[in-house]
Amino acid sequence: MKEQLEALNGLTINFGQGGMMIVNIILAFVMFGVALGIKPQTFKDVFKNPKSVILGIFLQWVALPAITFAIALALNPLITPMIALGMILVASCPGGNISNFISSLSKGNIELSVSMTAITTAFAPIVTPFNFFLWGSLYSQIISLKSDIPTLVIPFLPMLEQILLLLGLPILLGLIFSRYFPNATKKISRPTMILSILLFFGMVVVSFSQNFQLFIDNIFYVFFIVLIHNACALSTGYIGGTLAKVPTRDRRSLTVEIGIQNSGLGLILLFNPNIFPPEIWHNHYGGMLFITAWWGIWHIVSGLSVAYMFRRTPITH
Repeated sequence: MKEQLEALNGLTINFGQGGMMIVNIILAFVMFGVALGIKPQTFKDVFKNPKSVILGIFLQWVALPAITFAIALALNPLITPMIALGMILVASCPGGNISNFISSLSKGNIELSVSMTAITTAFAPIVTPFNFFLWGSLYSQIISLKSDIPTLVIPFLPMLEQILLLLGLPILLGLIFSRYFPNATKKISRPTMILSILLFFGMVVVSFSQNFQLFIDNIFYVFFIVLIHNACALSTGYIGGTLAKVPTRDRRSLTVEIGIQNSGLGLILLFNPNIFPPEIWHNHYGGMLFITAWWGIWHIVSGLSVAYMFRRTPITH
């Protein structure tokens, strides 16, 4: 299996300067759309009943990356380092922009879901590069001690600088737009979310169209890796909520929020040569790209499946 996955590292995607501009515009549009759902009142409401929100932020920012790190080490004999770093990158991203919709289908706490998405997205420019740097560097150092794989240096400051620009500005503009144009925001929020999902799928298709056979040859292995990782993410939210004894509706939203990651953000970041310079990551993108892209597809399937089970289960408290 590990030898088979090594073939993924040969995947090359080159958008060119014009293509990268389009990718960055897509990222800006997606983050602008997510920011439309962030209201200042959301942050105020957090302090009225903070337990579930604080728990959710802890699970999202600390527990999920740490558990992902442990899974990557446990699977080390079977997976490549780039597959592992792809998993860590996904776990470092904020909640996905469809998590609120899935939480609604699950009869969860919508206010909690929106609050978590808002907070994790607003702080993503700092938290995402920090978590990827922290857990990615630690993983790289540990496996290099146990094998002949050289330690991969993950550049933190260049990542932080680029992500602040690519994410911070669109989020700020989205917050300003929703503040001063509330009626227009209500009209465009849902179409923006749908268009964001379509753009993500379109980007995945275009990106991998020239490597379709490589995708087919390895989807079996990637499928099960993402299946395990996503199941652990969903379980992190559910078990965390259960241990903390939060209400059933809150537990459902925690499950969805931790299990639905903004992997589209991770994919676009991978495409940016200023964040992942070719001279450092040459012939290493493949595994990370495959994991991140398939996550973006699979978490929709798993999220809808979890929502279906939740809807059929009565709320006890």
